[in-house]
Amino acid sequence: MTSAADRHAVLVRQINQWDIEYYVNDAPSVPDGHYDAVRAELEALEAAHPELVTGASPTQRVGAPVASGLAPVTHTTPMLSLDNAFSDEELLEFARRVAGELDGIEPEFCAEPKLDGIACTLRYEMGVLVRAATRGDGTTGEDITHTVRTIRGLPTLLDGMPPAVLEVRGEVVMPHAAFSAYNAEAERLGEKPLVNCRNGAGGALRQLDPRQAARRRLAFFAYGALPWDAADTPDSHYAVLERLKRWGLPVDPLVRRLRGEAALLAYYQELSQARDGLDYDIDGIVYKLDSRFQQEELGTLSRAPRWATARKFPAEERITTQTGVDFQVGRTGVITPVARLEPVFVGGVTVSSATLHNMDEVERLGIMIGDQVVVKRAGDVIPKVVGLAPGGEGAQRTAIVLPERCPACDSPIERDTGESGEGVFHYCTGGLACPAQVLARLQHAVNRDNLDIDGIGARLIEQLHAKGRLDSLDALFRLSAEDIESLPGQGERSAAKAIASIERARHTTLPRLLQSFGVRHVGRTTSKALARHFGSLAAIEAASIEALCEIEDIGPRTASAVHDFVRSPIYRETRDHLLAAGVHWEEVSEEAGGERPLAGQTIVLTGSLEQMSRGEATAALEALGAKVSGSVSKKTSLVVAGPGAGSKLTKAASLGVPVVDESALPGLLQGSLPG
Repeated sequence: MTSAADRHAVLVRQINQWDIEYYVNDAPSVPDGHYDAVRAELEALEAAHPELVTGASPTQRVGAPVASGLAPVTHTTPMLSLDNAFSDEELLEFARRVAGELDGIEPEFCAEPKLDGIACTLRYEMGVLVRAATRGDGTTGEDITHTVRTIRGLPTLLDGMPPAVLEVRGEVVMPHAAFSAYNAEAERLGEKPLVNCRNGAGGALRQLDPRQAARRRLAFFAYGALPWDAADTPDSHYAVLERLKRWGLPVDPLVRRLRGEAALLAYYQELSQARDGLDYDIDGIVYKLDSRFQQEELGTLSRAPRWATARKFPAEERITTQTGVDFQVGRTGVITPVARLEPVFVGGVTVSSATLHNMDEVERLGIMIGDQVVVKRAGDVIPKVVGLAPGGEGAQRTAIVLPERCPACDSPIERDTGESGEGVFHYCTGGLACPAQVLARLQHAVNRDNLDIDGIGARLIEQLHAKGRLDSLDALFRLSAEDIESLPGQGERSAAKAIASIERARHTTLPRLLQSFGVRHVGRTTSKALARHFGSLAAIEAASIEALCEIEDIGPRTASAVHDFVRSPIYRETRDHLLAAGVHWEEVSEEAGGERPLAGQTIVLTGSLEQMSRGEATAALEALGAKVSGSVSKKTSLVVAGPGAGSKLTKAASLGVPVVDESALPGLLQGSLPG
């Protein structure tokens, strides 16, 4: 018992300190995943020893004490926290419990993205914003009216006929675009950059000078309101949000009303996939019983409602030990330091290595071999080391030193900057003579956007390369079914599938061929621009650097990379061998390919598309001559926005670029711009 009490005291002190760092100081010292794991240990300990539970335990309160410097505000109704579900099973257990307490009636839920920002409450009187406050400890928050008023998307005067008194609950977030813009300005002014979007939002709201808050260009999303009139307040939570929208309050466009277990799980999968494309951070989904009357029937516990839960995404950050560093050579020769790690479960998978990006990043992070580091993984993004853990310096630290020569081919390593000078990296000068670059280029070449060779993936290429059967791009087209069948795990059917796909790939297009070569700085857009401008591979080979620079969006570095690549002996040999292997491609020109009614138009697709995939829409628009761009600029002709569109809409509005929804796509694909 003494041991349990001692451990309980340690956990209570630690979590209370972390809560102050997170809620009051906006300077968390540990990742969310680590915090959740320690809190789960405390909850399990208290479940086993309920006599240890006191009012001082973090499990018995919400948030943290009010910070000094801002006036306290007592909430008319407590701002509660939420219980968490960390798996599909826990989510379904919650839904079944709710149904059981409603006498078996299948409940309807309102599901909302769980925004990773700062919870606050707004009070409107006669439609006018009179007060805003943080959640604080759930009972008392801080007055932040002066900074909330700086949020441009938040109305200070409501539309229509709102009730005489309206209290709105919601979340303040810092969009990714605003975060990037602020840090760029901070670097220019010599100021300290923000660590992350949540800290940026919290720090802005607690600024005493509202002008400093306005610089961060925050956003607000309402997620509920207190009942305002028994006869007028809708019973449905979803309907309440619709009413708030009519009055001019922002509500997340991804809110859904759902019924049935399959729908709850499908929504989780939908947001998991859409998460990385959003302009704001979310760390899960909140499922709320939609009926207000049913909510009242279930009631609340001391800190959380019994009618709602938060289905958390897998932890994105964890702490582990960096045991070493490898230096990987990419398809364009870039040398990337990769940390070797003690295996740790993060973002839904076990991670044993993570990128360190480049040596400048290693220096900026101040990390060494033997240190404890913070590892982050979001969705399908490659895991990365984002910093040194608090107090994580190892007892026997070893500096990370870049080798002078390529670890794969022993060619000299040189330092260079990217196009327009953005970023600094080191690269192997071996080119196509470097076996690591050849392997990476082959893995790149078979991708769907390039030669599209189905049945031959990265692992199979590694095996063929190791056996000496695949050492160049043209060698792909000399593979036999026997070469593939001889590999572990491969059989006659899989070999036949791969060979058939290789046969189809013998006929390709000039942009796909260019992209398959893996030239530095040359991606999908640049390959298409080169093909359209020059029309043939021979013309590209003959072009001078000056002629290459005449193409829009191609600068001196890209032009030089293309110029040098097509004049290298190994490239010429590969090209000739491809032709000898029966590979041929369609050569194009600005005038080729039939009618191009959208030639000269630049179109941006943003948000989720429902009529077709983003790739299908891009291909169809490009076939009509349009340039499909990933960013909005003065040259943009039109923005097509689907659900979940974010900062690109704001940018389009500021530049006066027309915006349409997906219903305009059929007309576009007929070759005409709206209006």
